[in-house]
Amino acid sequence: MTTYGLLIFDGAEELDFAGPWEVFTASSMLRDGADTAVLIAERTHAVRCNKGMRVLPDHTFDDHPPLDVLLVPGGNGTRREVSNPVLTDWIRTTAADVAWTTSVCTGALLLHEAGLARGRRVATHYQFEDALEARGDVTVVRDARYVVDGNLVSSQGVSAGIDMALWLIGRLHGRDHARAVRQYIQYEPAPPYLADLPDAA
Repeated sequence: MTTYGLLIFDGAEELDFAGPWEVFTASSMLRDGADTAVLIAERTHAVRCNKGMRVLPDHTFDDHPPLDVLLVPGGNGTRREVSNPVLTDWIRTTAADVAWTTSVCTGALLLHEAGLARGRRVATHYQFEDALEARGDVTVVRDARYVVDGNLVSSQGVSAGIDMALWLIGRLHGRDHARAVRQYIQYEPAPPYLADLPDAA
């Protein structure tokens, strides 16, 4: 059983977490409900996302179950949350206990602030590659949809999180399973499934 925890906050980009959520929950469905995905926020109230979607978290920082995978999305809200020590401290302490820490888009800025991206190779949204690089002690990979560095997996913006999530479930449950999930959600990128390529640089 795998438990996926997806962080949400005001101003989170909707597809940054909803895309991987679809991958993770479709994966669980094809595994007869073996896995769990939960949305986690600092507080219990509804989160208003980047383009106006309102989402209710399942748990807060204080009451979520043990996680195997942590996902940190991006969005305009990262500009504020990067200065929120409650959130970045939670990311840091939670990441210490998970098997995989992942980010989508400018979620990489939050990982950097939490210390997790420092000294690592990461991807982020193309419009923020220079800003992330300017923070120092990080190698920004500019030509890959997602980047794997140890147990840290980061992706470029928005839809790239789907590719990253497919790679991750392929790593956890096998490539054939990931291909079945891709077919189920009728995701048709080119190439059809990036994990059939060599591991992302």
